[in-house]
Amino acid sequence: MEKWNNKKTEELFKTILGLSSINDAKIFFRDLLTEKEIMEFANRWEAAKMLSSKIPYAEISESTGLSSKTVARISKWLNSGMGGYKKMIKKTARHHKQQFSLEKGLR
Repeated sequence: MEKWNNKKTEELFKTILGLSSINDAKIFFRDLLTEKEIMEFANRWEAAKMLSSKIPYAEISESTGLSSKTVARISKWLNSGMGGYKKMIKKTARHHKQQFSLEKGLR
C-alpha cells in the first residue's frame, strides 16, 4: 500500500489551502467527493467535537449515524493521534467565540 504522505497528497493539501471561501470549498469538494463521502467527513468532524465535549458514544452514534466502532476510532485519534482534531477544535472554537462577540457588538 502506498504511503498516504506523498507528493500527490501534498499537492492535494496545497490545493485545499488555496480555497478562499466556503463556496469554493463546497464546489471543489463536491467535485472531488461523493455526497456520501462529504457527509461521512462532516459526521466524523461532528463526532470529534462532541467527544471533546464529553458527550457519550451512544448519543454521538445516534446523532451522527456513525457506528460505535467509528466513534471509538475517532476518540482514539482525538486522544492519541497527530493532534489535528484538537488543534482544529481549539481554532474553530476561538473563531466562533470571536464571531459571536462581533455579532453581539453589532446589536
